[in-house]
Amino acid sequence: MRDRFGRLISYLRLSITDRCDFRCRYCLPRSHRDFLTPREWLDPDELARITRVFAGLGVSHVRLTGGEPLLRTDIADIAQRLSTLPGIDELSLSTNASQLSKSAQRLKAAGISRLNISLDSLDAARFRDITGGDLARVLRGIDAALAAGFAPIKVNMVVMRGVNDDEIDAMVDFCLDKGLALRFIETMPVGHGGQQAQRHYLPLGEVEARLKRRFRLSPAAMHGSGPARYLQVDDSALRIGFITPQSQHFCDTCNRVRMSASGTLYLCLGQDDNVELGQLLRAGADDAQLRTAIVDAIARKPQRHDFLGAPSAVLRPMSALGG
Repeated sequence: MRDRFGRLISYLRLSITDRCDFRCRYCLPRSHRDFLTPREWLDPDELARITRVFAGLGVSHVRLTGGEPLLRTDIADIAQRLSTLPGIDELSLSTNASQLSKSAQRLKAAGISRLNISLDSLDAARFRDITGGDLARVLRGIDAALAAGFAPIKVNMVVMRGVNDDEIDAMVDFCLDKGLALRFIETMPVGHGGQQAQRHYLPLGEVEARLKRRFRLSPAAMHGSGPARYLQVDDSALRIGFITPQSQHFCDTCNRVRMSASGTLYLCLGQDDNVELGQLLRAGADDAQLRTAIVDAIARKPQRHDFLGAPSAVLRPMSALGG
């Protein structure tokens, strides 16, 4: 399945809830209350059916996201259904890890192969200021994921000037010690929280230059790297990724689409063009009609986002699509 620019679309990011137990300042404003109701979320059967249609069109990698996907009590059922679909070669999950200590083993057993974990600070007070969450619970979740055998585990740090950029070296040391991969991410002006965070925007070229003064960095590859550009640290196993949607956008190689918890298919994180697959499904559409709707939507996928030209164009919170 290719779009009009020749990009092969093989990756579906599937939000299963827009709710989250954190309120990260760049993502979900603490005043936000406009959430979907659970009845609006696609259920495991509906998620499996839509994913099966995507798989028939060539999608082979699905990532479960939120909000915080582990807030769904049926997460293991969802994962088991999706991981066994023909054509789905990889099922991964993005999480803040707050619920991970009690669910890591059953997620592994259900077929989730890789984890991305958000971690923006190693200081408990600062972590609570950025996210509203409990750092100790996240660290316990990371340890539980390691014990369950997840590998690789990627830690995602949104780097913000004057907020947490003084912790870059500490995060590198933490990931070296734990055997984790590390990815630095630039802020994105998506939703009110993202637009407010733009005043702390830090281009990751500065971070790379800083790290080169301490380490020998060499180009490296990593499975499932997506938009990240990876460097190996000295002769260690640590890979550091740089995700640069603003300073060096990667739209030319975009291979993904995103679907909200209610089944709205978005063609670009930085645009609002969409198609309501969930409504079609619940109105009685058969698989052929869903397939046609998806193919027609992919034909409209934009060439690139417009974060720089229209930074306030996307008003939905980042949590609605999992980033």
